Amino acid sequence: MTTVGEALVAGLAARGVTCVFGIPGVHTIEMYRGLAASGIRHVTPRHEQGAGFMADGYARASGRPGVAFVITGPGVTNTLTAMGQARADSVPMLVVSGVNTRASLGRGMGHLHELPDQFGLVSQVALEVYRISQTDQLAPALGSVFDRLATGRGGPCHIEVPLDVAGIDFDGALPAAAPAKPDEAEATLLDTAAARLDAARRPVVLIGGGAKGIEAAVLALAERLDAPVVETVNARGLMHGHPLTVAASPSLDAVRNLIASADRVLAIGTELGPTDYDMYATGTMPQMAGLIRIDICDAQLARHPADLTIRGDAGTAVAGLLARLPEGARNHDGAARASAARHAAREEIGPYMRSMVEMLEAARDAVPGALMVGDSTQPIYAGNLVYDHDRPGAWFNAATGFGALGYGIPAAIGAAIAAPETPVICIAGDGGAQFSLTELMVARDEALPITFVIWNSRGYREIDMSMRAVGVEVVGCDPTPPDFAAIAAACGMPYSICAADNPAGFASALAKARRHAGPTLIEIDAPYAPEQD
Repeated sequence: MTTVGEALVAGLAARGVTCVFGIPGVHTIEMYRGLAASGIRHVTPRHEQGAGFMADGYARASGRPGVAFVITGPGVTNTLTAMGQARADSVPMLVVSGVNTRASLGRGMGHLHELPDQFGLVSQVALEVYRISQTDQLAPALGSVFDRLATGRGGPCHIEVPLDVAGIDFDGALPAAAPAKPDEAEATLLDTAAARLDAARRPVVLIGGGAKGIEAAVLALAERLDAPVVETVNARGLMHGHPLTVAASPSLDAVRNLIASADRVLAIGTELGPTDYDMYATGTMPQMAGLIRIDICDAQLARHPADLTIRGDAGTAVAGLLARLPEGARNHDGAARASAARHAAREEIGPYMRSMVEMLEAARDAVPGALMVGDSTQPIYAGNLVYDHDRPGAWFNAATGFGALGYGIPAAIGAAIAAPETPVICIAGDGGAQFSLTELMVARDEALPITFVIWNSRGYREIDMSMRAVGVEVVGCDPTPPDFAAIAAACGMPYSICAADNPAGFASALAKARRHAGPTLIEIDAPYAPEQD
């Protein structure tokens, strides 16, 4: 007889789950009974936060939900940070946990791993939360979660199974997963949008993470309109090297001026949030004339009103616009406008940030088509301002939305497992890396060919600079970094070091690292001086 725990795992496998990130504990043993026989790969992180970040990186690299198994109580609270990052960046993730016995919940009796209200706590972060209190609740919960993750705005979901339920006989049925159907945009709205775009003489297109996977359609639309395309952080790489591409932040004046000069702005799959559009916290947004928004989420559309809002799947909506727009070349100076914005943005960020962008470009050219996964660290901030990656959906980091430190190393591990044939470069600062250094051993256990790049500026230099900029005495920004050569040796990884002002040396080190079958570590010596401000 199959137990509830076994049936849950079987339901995950039936919905295409091939890997789970988790740390087993006494509250999840019955789920592991099913996992061992399922054929699902299990990867063991060193901390539950790492499990969540690995699931996040897996989801971003694969386009499928990442799944984490954690225990009740501290396992769940440790994972909440990763769930917050996934919520902010619309990343599909499922966290499955145990919870104490049904009769004990909410009674404060002092049971192991007890929380006053785990369900209520997680519901503040997750899109959907389910407790499997009886066997007939399992199938609806799985169906609802996977339907939500396949068709709506991504984010974390949670299923918890009480300790006294996981091991009981499952006498129900798990229906086969139904194919997801994309939400189609309303035809009359597409008619109106196409007419307005056709009448525009200086159009600009904004794309966010919701445009991932439809790069060919976005490119065709941009060329049809002869419109510059501004890529937010989570859209980088969708139109690499194209004359219409503006791979620069709309928080920069150069890009804001481009948007403000438009007579019609089309925003596709972008929440228009301040971490992309107002990262300098000016309290203002770029001016967007005649804004047309396409988004899968009603709530997002309501948060930033537009002249015309179209709710629906971005892919079908863009295809609908293309079918309605007259064919033929337009001449709206799109390439010239895009080129001017690109060059002005690069000048605007100044020599210090430009030097870090040059290092990123050296990495991109040395390892073409790599997944470049970042933590919250200065070179990633620089890249988020101005950087054109060469692979769609392959530039992502934690320096947007929730902004969690410690993301890079475990997320890169998840990405490498999702895309085993794709090179992975992880860029983390010495401060952020210390949040999750132990996860390096997971890369060693799994023999993953990840190049871990530690940008060692010997402290929290971005915060140091911010304090100095407003006249605050710098306190707490100089934690001593470990000996990264010794860390690499302890993890059995090849190690090299190069200077932060040596793109050629960095490229050479990356090329050498690629010849090694497993993980490697490169330290970038980047001492900070206040005059760099």
